[in-house]
Amino acid sequence: RMVKIYAAVFAALIIPVAAQVPVLDGAKPEEVVGGFKFLEGPARAPNGDLYFVDKNAHRILHWRIAEQKLREVTAESKAANGMQFDHRGRLIACQGQARSVVAFDPESGKVAEVLAARFEGKVFNNPNDLWIHPRGDIYFTDPAYKNTGKHELDTRQAYRIATDGAITRVTEGFNTPNGIVGTPDGKTLYVTDRRLNRTWRYAIQSDGSLAGKQLHCKVGADGMTLDELGNLYTTPNKPEIRVFKPDGSELGTIPMPKPASNLCFAGVDGKTLFITTHKTLYQLKMKVTGQ
Repeated sequence: RMVKIYAAVFAALIIPVAAQVPVLDGAKPEEVVGGFKFLEGPARAPNGDLYFVDKNAHRILHWRIAEQKLREVTAESKAANGMQFDHRGRLIACQGQARSVVAFDPESGKVAEVLAARFEGKVFNNPNDLWIHPRGDIYFTDPAYKNTGKHELDTRQAYRIATDGAITRVTEGFNTPNGIVGTPDGKTLYVTDRRLNRTWRYAIQSDGSLAGKQLHCKVGADGMTLDELGNLYTTPNKPEIRVFKPDGSELGTIPMPKPASNLCFAGVDGKTLFITTHKTLYQLKMKVTGQ
């Protein structure tokens, strides 16, 4: 009997925490489309549609939400990974194979512009994920993985591409920077270190540099996104999404059928959380919109 009492007390303590995650009542992750090699890089289009990558197949894909149809944008993405639309309607992407950050035309799938390929004359390691500041600066992570060959840079950090094209290194001390996302007011940037299992937050300065590095949470995420309340959604290498409040305390978890690689809010109202896993794209109805 005592075991049952302790179990009931424990459940009473943990259930309200999980219930705080703003998932629509009764909603669970639903499979949208599957059968891929390795999904990543979900990005919300200006009309609410979703773009994402099948990284190992070098494909960029467009999920037309209203029609529930899939369109292939390109099959020559050069292992595109993290993506986001800029204010000009271009699809900005990290290209792992080409070791570059480029702008794609989202209709033709052609590269419209190479935005970054070298830093101080050296080729980047493996651009992985990115976030675009409201003023247009692009922040991206540059880890190094075994399958990308010899690396010219002796460090793995995050960088900033200014609107005039200037590139600067904005972090130090990372082992494997991966997921990156910032707040819509342009004041805070989150960067995760995948292998050290830490996510840090920075204050973005007026000149684009970063200051005030603080540990936000002890999780190493592949991808991250924010909701309108400032909650940070992270994808650790487990079948779950861990959600943290703006102060870094944990809000709760969202159980997943499979480990998630990345995620973002999309849809016309922005209240659907799309989640990429190894081979399948999922969606989850939320009470909140994304930032």
